[in-house]
Amino acid sequence: MTPPELIVRGRRVVTPEGVRPAAIHIRGGRIERVAPFEEAPKGSQVIEGGTSVVMPGIVDTHVHVDEPGRTEWEGFVTATRAAAAGGVTTIVDMPLNSIPATTTRAALLEKVLASEGQCHVDVGFWGGIVPANAGDGSEIAAMLAGGVLGFKAFLVPSGVDEFPSVDEPDLRKAMVELARRGAVLLAHAELPGPLAAAADAWDGADAVELREYGRWLRSRPAEAEVEAVEMLIRLARETKCRVHVVHLATPAALPALKAARAEGLPITVETCPHYLTFCAEEIPDGAVAFKCAPPIRARADREALWEALRAREIDLIASDHSPCPPEMKGLEAGDFRAAWGGIASLQVTLPAVWSAARERGFSVTDLAAWMCAAPARLAGLADRKGSIAAGRDADLVIWEPEVRWTIQPAMLQHRHKVTPYAGRTPFGLIRYTLLRGETIYHDGALLDRPIGRPLLNREGQRGGR
Repeated sequence: MTPPELIVRGRRVVTPEGVRPAAIHIRGGRIERVAPFEEAPKGSQVIEGGTSVVMPGIVDTHVHVDEPGRTEWEGFVTATRAAAAGGVTTIVDMPLNSIPATTTRAALLEKVLASEGQCHVDVGFWGGIVPANAGDGSEIAAMLAGGVLGFKAFLVPSGVDEFPSVDEPDLRKAMVELARRGAVLLAHAELPGPLAAAADAWDGADAVELREYGRWLRSRPAEAEVEAVEMLIRLARETKCRVHVVHLATPAALPALKAARAEGLPITVETCPHYLTFCAEEIPDGAVAFKCAPPIRARADREALWEALRAREIDLIASDHSPCPPEMKGLEAGDFRAAWGGIASLQVTLPAVWSAARERGFSVTDLAAWMCAAPARLAGLADRKGSIAAGRDADLVIWEPEVRWTIQPAMLQHRHKVTPYAGRTPFGLIRYTLLRGETIYHDGALLDRPIGRPLLNREGQRGGR
């Protein structure tokens, strides 16, 4: 038998069957087989993982790249360099913030062309549902034919004019079309009614009061999330459309989601590292780096989200990496009403989640389930990504779970370095990141030749197998 081109082996390899010593045999960028640790034929290059964890490369299905049109916020080069440095081998780009927004096939083509030759990891694309295309089956079909992996909608204003929110009638029309084609809907689950009712949180506030995190929190009440989830469940029942709730911040919506899934409705849900790491009680006034929507809620909410992960009521964790130029944060003013809402975290997602998870008794197997396998299933990429198994792409991260380090903004590859994680000392140091068997990151050094590809669905095919 011809020796494999590369073998990656270690004592703690995270496979679908559990953590075990293994030798991953790689040929042509894919995993040929997962062999016993001792099987390392002469003639093969070998990367020794030792006692480090060897895990599937992370699949992050919630990343705002913003290119073309707002590359000064974030771009394919900087976002994917950050991903590679953080053990993330696949990202899926959100359809808003770029200009044009990815709401037509023509815009999708612009997005794909902008990404080519710039990416250090593989990149998939979500399409967008907005009022202009919600009932247009031909445009939805055209985007699917172009290769989008699914569709994102906002139920409240997105923050950019190019991507308006949809109301319930728009959403119903879109979900009928998506169900017909077997496509998933990703929803920003907040409703405008509860937000309007809470708008008095800002009434009469002066410059000092605008810095109060508590006002921002009161302006985005949990009821907005709960009512949105209830509407999505109702429409999923009616249309049979597959639904994914993005960035859940409140555990108050979990009972309805649990009941819907017990009923057999095709609904999944994610949360994010910032909801699992931070809590409202610890956010200083004026600390606008923590601003996001839905907001970071109370300590009790954070702990309830962790228990929901333990009970498998939350399916996955994704970063919701959404940076902007520092001036849009208004760091000096610290005005929570005016600051752009979004957290930069792509490069530090793995250590942030792991640090909090290990404190609560979770394992690296849990981490791989939440951040590799489940996101790959959501995006329809499970036959290529998200697990260490024969036939999958040889996307791997080798990392030290017991090593602690300090997050310094200067080391971040994101275009902008503003992040609430600055100065934290998480566990989990990335040693290697491999994309299709090629080392793209090793101990602080990035491969200077971008080898990432566009990942399109089976209709689009381009960049796929």
